[in-house]
Amino acid sequence: MLTSRLAFSLLTIIMTLIYAFGSGFWVNTGNAFYRALKRPIWQPPDYVFGLIWPYNFLILIIISVSVISAGTLLQKNIWIIFYAISIAAALTWARMFYVSENLIISAVALAIAALATLPMTYLAWKLQLWAGVAILPYQIWLIVATSLSFGYSYLNSN
Repeated sequence: MLTSRLAFSLLTIIMTLIYAFGSGFWVNTGNAFYRALKRPIWQPPDYVFGLIWPYNFLILIIISVSVISAGTLLQKNIWIIFYAISIAAALTWARMFYVSENLIISAVALAIAALATLPMTYLAWKLQLWAGVAILPYQIWLIVATSLSFGYSYLNSN
């Protein structure tokens, strides 16, 4: 059982690192495309992005290990599946937004990421109250980022 827990924990840590480095590879707020976009009025200042993402990645690792430690095999599998969907969708957003410059597809991808995180939030909350509370800023951030992404798409459509 310990080896299963360790394997699941390592998997979620690796997934989070792929998420962090993958998004860092594609996200470029200094490029001409991004700087030329009309921004939604509810977009927070740039420094907020720099503050929230380290928290998000760190808390995702901590909560993932916590869910893996406290959860049943079914709960672990549910966590891994929805986490993988959320990460894939979030990385799709980063690639589509900053590299392909496809604002509507990127917004839809981020909405999928936010929706995939809902079962994760519920599961974290159910297993350990502190984990459910700790993941809320990430869930809220995904919702805000999704609204921003759709705002970018709307404001910059031709």
